[in-house]
Amino acid sequence: MTPSDLREGDPAPDFTLLADDGSPVTLSSFRGRQVVLYFYPKDDTPGCSTQACGIRDAWESFETAGAVVLGISSDDERSHAQFKSKLGLPFTLLADPDHRVCETYGVWVEYRIDGKPLMAAERSTFVIDERGVVKKIMRKVDPELHAGDVLAALAA
Repeated sequence: MTPSDLREGDPAPDFTLLADDGSPVTLSSFRGRQVVLYFYPKDDTPGCSTQACGIRDAWESFETAGAVVLGISSDDERSHAQFKSKLGLPFTLLADPDHRVCETYGVWVEYRIDGKPLMAAERSTFVIDERGVVKKIMRKVDPELHAGDVLAALAA
């Protein structure tokens, strides 16, 4: 399966990445629970902070839904740990420094900052059901609306 082939209803590609605390996290270990897999460009940037804080501020609703939330960017574990601590994030951030998982999910894209090209994760979210199947794909999400949109997808 190529990244552009990933569709709602497909099995979510499995992976193992290191978490913000340095421990390995494997997607398939969460079978039996819904998983919110959200990709974002970079730790400690305005849009990414807004997006993460939206989830943090609605955390009780995510817990009520029984969802696991995993944020992924190409930043390393140390950067994730600092970002998580600074914002008081109650969920796990995963490091994808070689952007292998970003590429698998088709979210590794080119941005232009001040006219210069930069590769980073596109702000995208995959809601994965209890069986490990992609339930909902959200691309180019709005950081301000993200948490509410994801909670609606979890309830659907």
